[in-house]
Amino acid sequence: MKVRTSCAGLRNLLQGLRCSVRYYSKHSCLQTVCVYSKIKPKQCCILDCAGSTCTHRTLPPGSILPWRCFSCKNSCLCEGKPGTNQQFLMQNEDGVKQEGTKIPSKRKQNASITSDLLYKNLLKSEQENWNDISARYKAMTKRIKEKLEELHNKCTFSLGSPRIRFGENVYFEENGCVFLSKADDVDEENGDMLFSTEDLGFSDAFIQRIRISPDQRYMAISLKSENSEEATCVIIKLGHFPVVEKVIPSVFSFEWAANDVLYYTSQKNLKCQNVFMTTFTNQKHTKLVYTEHDARFFVDIYCTKDRRFLTINSNSKTSSEVWLIDCRHPFKSPVLVQARTKGVIYHVEHRNDELYILTTYGEPAEYKLMKAPVAASGKENWQLVYALEKKTKLVDLEMFSDHCIMFLKNAGHLYLNAISFFSHSVQSIKLPTWACEFELESQPEHTTSTCYFQLTSPVHPPKRFAYSFKENNLIEQAVQEVPIITNCHTTRLLAKSKDETLVPITVFHNMNSKELHRKPLLVHVYGAYGVDLNMSFKEDKLMLIEEGWILAYCHVRGGGELGLSWHKDGCQHNKLKGLHDLKACIMLLHELGFSQPKYTALAAASAGGILAGALCNSAPELIRAMVLQAPFVDVLNTMMKTHLPLTIEEQEEWGNPLADEKCMKYIKSYCPYQNIKPQCYPSVFITAYENDQRVPLTGVLRYVRKLRKAALDHASRTSEKGNWVPNIILDIQASGSHCDSSWEDSLNEVARHLAFLNKELEVCHLQHHSKPCK
Repeated sequence: MKVRTSCAGLRNLLQGLRCSVRYYSKHSCLQTVCVYSKIKPKQCCILDCAGSTCTHRTLPPGSILPWRCFSCKNSCLCEGKPGTNQQFLMQNEDGVKQEGTKIPSKRKQNASITSDLLYKNLLKSEQENWNDISARYKAMTKRIKEKLEELHNKCTFSLGSPRIRFGENVYFEENGCVFLSKADDVDEENGDMLFSTEDLGFSDAFIQRIRISPDQRYMAISLKSENSEEATCVIIKLGHFPVVEKVIPSVFSFEWAANDVLYYTSQKNLKCQNVFMTTFTNQKHTKLVYTEHDARFFVDIYCTKDRRFLTINSNSKTSSEVWLIDCRHPFKSPVLVQARTKGVIYHVEHRNDELYILTTYGEPAEYKLMKAPVAASGKENWQLVYALEKKTKLVDLEMFSDHCIMFLKNAGHLYLNAISFFSHSVQSIKLPTWACEFELESQPEHTTSTCYFQLTSPVHPPKRFAYSFKENNLIEQAVQEVPIITNCHTTRLLAKSKDETLVPITVFHNMNSKELHRKPLLVHVYGAYGVDLNMSFKEDKLMLIEEGWILAYCHVRGGGELGLSWHKDGCQHNKLKGLHDLKACIMLLHELGFSQPKYTALAAASAGGILAGALCNSAPELIRAMVLQAPFVDVLNTMMKTHLPLTIEEQEEWGNPLADEKCMKYIKSYCPYQNIKPQCYPSVFITAYENDQRVPLTGVLRYVRKLRKAALDHASRTSEKGNWVPNIILDIQASGSHCDSSWEDSLNEVARHLAFLNKELEVCHLQHHSKPCK
């Protein structure tokens, strides 16, 4: 399944609210990375996900920092706090437990025991199997790790962590420490350290998010550790001796409405449906403000750039509803902007007593920027400001006092559009052709005249740019010399799918490479939730290019590369179109001389495992090997289990097989697990996680067992000399989760994947010179 994150700007909404992942690295700062590759830059880390139990050592409210004596394994969850916050949570939990509760029969209890025993036996068997065969990859894994660390040290540079400016004061975080400095002297050496995560008792955690109260008396931060999807919010009273005022477990998003009023959302079982208000006045109290009763919707909080309103955003995959909290009157009840309407998604910003609304309302059903008076915010009053061109993807949007910046993707190229609210003009700038991804620097000043962002590609480290509203020009920021790869060629292709639709492909290869048809090819695919393939910089991609590999990114339907219609044309009853797209892409690559099937591998993660697994079943002759990370390969069984936390909201992506027999048959027609059969399969390496709450490990275990049996059955039935039997390997990680892993675990994962691919494709580059290739 997918992962949620709360990002700078509106990217969280545009990417379906559940797509990009922010990772923890051994050097903590604020930087975005996605799930599809686990090699991460040193400066890393805001992760806004939902999830499981935190197990940190936390500080009780009222403690003076530093303080390291309190210890309780689940203290962030079991610490009692007076007031109504606990009461509201208990009321909600009790209501959920009581509704529809049934006493299980002994037959069901026995079936559950049998199922648990089978799961444990399968898990133990796969762990023993991995221990037996891992030695064959050990030497090559070690060499790849050394190479990746060398590239990492060569390419990593620091652009500095995001700054939060309040007048003359600037707050920033470096390596788990929060500093305060003056605006004209922002530097870790010159700043005053306020506290560190270690002082808070979260030595194994990293800082996700920082929010400072308008009068700068309080700071709220969220902390998260690896192996957990939940964050803990710690509110600190600033001063000469910072004091912990409150610790709130299981928090997703939070914003200050006033100097001493904080709004936040709580999480439970990957869901976020309650909004609370807590005060830090003399009479402290916590109050439940909003509850979402529809399981398809997920709730978060956003603060408009001018700090006039907080917005309570309740979003499903196809519709939205926004409520406004006036920051001048934070105790008043939220006001509805527009009641949810099927098929209408919208998000709200504010400027000069007008709401600026990014929405899919109207034809065509792509994003448009509209506006309406605050006092008359219904959609009947929405006026068009700007509409996107056809097949254009809105990647992000950021509001400023006099301008609006849109980052767009069209035909594989990135564009920056600046809309002036005074002249009503639109200035468009085509960004450098090598760029495939951008990242808007978080929390730019609302009144600034310059917008800062970074550009990157899988083989180009991030470069910082600035756009000046006054000069209407793009300025490259020479913060530090960055090694740009000059011998890598980028090619953009279009493959004709089964229904004649043209599907974009981005290809990277070394310009010095000869005989490309004999070079190894690594194909990447995702194609779900309207999410683009992650094409940010990764050291492993650069290493592969240097070693002569070809990298191909197939932007199939179901993803979002060509706008909302591209996603719609590849989900629910259109899912097979994504599979046809993938086949067409690989066949075109081979036809054009980019490698050949015996040197081709496929890489996918999470929901990308559906198309990868479906290709293995329907056209295994196109590839030799496949690597999957936390793959979603048992769609039908998962979508039949409504007790799982994400099943209900996922119905808008895959359909509801319980209510629709046609839907059940359709899912069954492409589900990787359901379509395994005795045939010649490619070799497969899967990494899965014991603690994964999003993709159940039981489905991965069943898939591997069935796939291995089918491959062996086929081999036993064919008596041809030299019959090839694929390697089906499952590497189950006890640590890590669907959202993140430690730096060392991530490095090991990628190195193992590449060692596997090198052996399966019989690549010679990293072999010992004394050992000839097969």
